[in-house]
Amino acid sequence: EAEHALEFVRRFGFFIDRISARLALVRMLRGRTTKFGSLDDGRFMERTFEERATGQPHLGTLECYYWIRKLQARFFAGDYASAIDAAEKVEAWYARLPSLLLFMLEEQEYHFYAALSRAAWCEPMGPDPYAKHREALGKHERELRALAANCPQNFDDRAALLGAEIARIEGRPLEAMDLYERAIVSARANGFVHNEAIAYELAARFYAARGFEEVSHLYLGNARRGYLRWGADGKVRQLDQLYPRLRQDERAPGPTGTIEARVEQLDLATVVKVSQAVSGEMVLEKLIDRLMRAAIEHAGAERGLLITPRSEELHIDAEATTRGEDVIVQRRDGAYTPAMLPEALVRYAMRTQETVILDDASSQNPFPADPYIVQRPARSVLCLPLINQGKLISILYLENNLTPRVFTPERVTVLKVLASQAAISVENTRLYRDLEDRERKIRRLVDANIVGICLWDLEGQILEANEAFLQIVQYDRDDVVGGRLRWTDLTPPEWRGGDERAVAELRSTGTFQPIEKEYFRKDGSRVPVLIGGALFEKSRNEGVAFVLDLTARKRAEEEHERLRQLESDLAHVNRLSIMGELAASLAHEILHPIATARNNARAGMRFLEKSPPNLDEAIEALGCVVRDADRARDIVGRMRNHIRKTPPRKEYFDLNEAVNEVIAMVRGVIAKNGIGVSTHLVEGLVPVQGDRVQVQQVVVNLILNAVEAIASTEAGERQLRVSTQQTEENGVLVAVRDSGPGIDPGHLERVFEAFYTTKTSGVGMGLSICRSIIANHGGRLWAEPNEDRGAVFQFTLPAGQEES
Repeated sequence: EAEHALEFVRRFGFFIDRISARLALVRMLRGRTTKFGSLDDGRFMERTFEERATGQPHLGTLECYYWIRKLQARFFAGDYASAIDAAEKVEAWYARLPSLLLFMLEEQEYHFYAALSRAAWCEPMGPDPYAKHREALGKHERELRALAANCPQNFDDRAALLGAEIARIEGRPLEAMDLYERAIVSARANGFVHNEAIAYELAARFYAARGFEEVSHLYLGNARRGYLRWGADGKVRQLDQLYPRLRQDERAPGPTGTIEARVEQLDLATVVKVSQAVSGEMVLEKLIDRLMRAAIEHAGAERGLLITPRSEELHIDAEATTRGEDVIVQRRDGAYTPAMLPEALVRYAMRTQETVILDDASSQNPFPADPYIVQRPARSVLCLPLINQGKLISILYLENNLTPRVFTPERVTVLKVLASQAAISVENTRLYRDLEDRERKIRRLVDANIVGICLWDLEGQILEANEAFLQIVQYDRDDVVGGRLRWTDLTPPEWRGGDERAVAELRSTGTFQPIEKEYFRKDGSRVPVLIGGALFEKSRNEGVAFVLDLTARKRAEEEHERLRQLESDLAHVNRLSIMGELAASLAHEILHPIATARNNARAGMRFLEKSPPNLDEAIEALGCVVRDADRARDIVGRMRNHIRKTPPRKEYFDLNEAVNEVIAMVRGVIAKNGIGVSTHLVEGLVPVQGDRVQVQQVVVNLILNAVEAIASTEAGERQLRVSTQQTEENGVLVAVRDSGPGIDPGHLERVFEAFYTTKTSGVGMGLSICRSIIANHGGRLWAEPNEDRGAVFQFTLPAGQEES
C-alpha cells in the first residue's frame, strides 16, 4: 500500500524522505535488503541519507524518524551496539531541540526498541555493565508505563516486556517469567503479532540462559511462527540460521493434503474449515493467499494461477507453486504471457463458464494449437471458473506435470465448493476494497484542505464544511453550527441565475457541471470561485460541493496580461532604437531611387521636346520613373511597418525574401564600417508561418550586433555571413556569423538574459526580446563560437503548412 501511495506524494520531497526509511525497514524485515539489519537495498542508501540529513536543524524530525527506523533494524538483527548508537542519535536531537515534536507512536517506538536494545546489551556476561544503562532503562520504563496506564490495549504488552527484561537483569526470575507471559498474552489479545513474536524470542533466551532448553525451543518456535504471520521473512531466515532445529520442526509431516491423500480423508470438517477461512477474510491479498494455498493443498496440484478477466485481457492476480512441502504464493499484477498459461483453454472456460479438465494433456489434447500445452510437459490440467450470481469473477487454473488424472470428480467437487465460496468472498472483498478506496480518497481530500468542500441542502443551508471552504468565505465554524451560513446568501445577485440553472440540473441529473462565479465573504468583499457538486445517492435534497478559490489564478492572468503588454512595449522600443541606427542607411536607400526617377523624368522630357518627339524613348523613360517611385514607396513602407506598433500577424512568407529585404535595409551601416557581407540562401525553402516584421526585427538585431562586434576589432578579417538552410525536422535555420572578438563560452546563455549587456550604451533587452519572438513562433534561438573567430547566432522556425 505504501509503495502505491508513494506516487501521490512523489512531488513532495520531504514526505518521500519520511516514507523512504520506513519502506526500507519493511523491505529489510521481508529479507529484501543486501544484509539483514541494513536498510541498503539499492533504492535507499543509509550513507547517502545520513550525509544529506545529518546536522540540519530544519530536518530534525526527519532525521529522528530515520534513526528510529535504524534503531529498529539493528535491534531485529541483534546488532545491539549499533541500535544503541542510533538511539543516542535520537536523544541528541532531543537535547539540541527540546521543542522537537514526534508523533506519539514514533516516540513510543523509540522508547520500546531503545530499551530492549540496552537490556539485551546488559547480559550477565555482556560487554556493558547494567549500571551504565540503569538510568536510561528507568526513563524508558517510566515513559512506557505512563502510556500503558493511559491506554493498556496499545501499550501494556510493551511495558510488561521491558519490565520482564529489567527483572531478568536484576535477578528476579519469577517476576520476569510472569511479565514475559503477561506481555505475550496482552500482545496476542490486542493483535500485535510482532510484539508477541518479540516477547516469545526474548523469553526463549531467558529460559535458555536458565537451562530450560525445551521450553526455550518451544518459545522460539512460537516466535518464528509469529514473525512468519507478520511477514518478516528476513527475520524468520535469521532464526533458521541461528537455530537450525526450528526449520526441521516446521518440515515435520502435518495433516495429509497432497496428491497421495485419499478422497475420504478430505472430510466435511476440512471442507467447512477451509470454506470458513476463505469466507471470513476481508483483505483481498490475504484472501487470495488462503484460496491459492487451499486449492493447491487439497487438489494435489503443483502450480496454480488466479486469473481475472479485464475486458478482453487476462490478468494474473497470483501464482502458487509447491516447493517440497511448502506452498509459495506470489502476487502478480500484470497481463499474462503465452509462456505462463494455455490461453485457448482458459478463454474456453471463460466463455462457457464451465469447468475444463484434461486428464492427460500430453496424450489427449483438445487444444492442439495452444503453444503452452504443446511446449510444456503438462499432464493433469484443471480450469475452474469462480462464478457469483451468474457473473464470472475469476478463473482458478491448476496443473500437475508429473501425474495424469489427478483432478478426480471427488476432488473437483471439493474444489467447486471452495470455488463457490471464494467467488463470493473475492467479489465482496473487491467491492469492500473499492469502497474503502473511495472513502479514503474522499476523506483524504476533505482532511487535506486542498479544496473547499461543503455539504448543503437545496433550501440553501450549508450543513457542514471543511476548513478550506471556511477560509475561502472567511466564516467561522460557529457560523456553520449556528445555521448562519447559507449558500443562497453567499451568492451575489448577478450570479443567482447560474445557481438556479445548477439547481435545475441537479434535480434532473443529480450533478451539475463546474461553473465560475463569485461568493460574498463575511466582510462583504468578493472572492472568485469555481464550484461543482452533486446530490448524495438516494437523496434528492442534500449534496456535496467542491469549491476552488480562483483568486490566485485571476491575479496570475492579470499579471500575465500585464507582462505580455510590457514585453510588447519593450519590443516596440527596441524596434524604434534599431530604426534610429538604420536611419542613415535608409536615407541613402530612399534617395537613390528618387534621384534615378528624377534623371529618367528629365530624359523623358528631352525625348518629348525633340521634333518630331521620340515617343518610344519617352514612354520607356516614364516607365523607369514609375519603377523607381515604387521602389522608394516600398522602402518607406518597410520603415513604417517596422516603426509602427502593429499587432502580430500570422501569415506565410518566404524567409529568403525577408532576409534579403533586411540586408538591403542595413547595407549602408555595413558599408560604413568597412565590412564585407556574403549570403548563402538555400533555394526552395519551405514557407514559414508567422509575423514577417517580427522575424525581420530579429534578423536586423542579429546583423547590427554582428556589425558592432566586427567594428570593435582593429585587425583581421572583417566579414559578415548570413545563411539559410532546411533542417532535418522540415523546418528552416537562419545563421548570422561574424568575425568579431567572440563571446566568452561561460556567457553564451547569459547574453539572452534580460538587462544583461556587454555594451557600454546597451540596455540588454535586444537579444532577450529576440529569443521571446522566436519562442513565440515555435522556434529556438542560441549562440555558439564561430569556426575561425567570432560568434554565430542561429535560430530555427518550424515550416508552415499552407492550407489548400
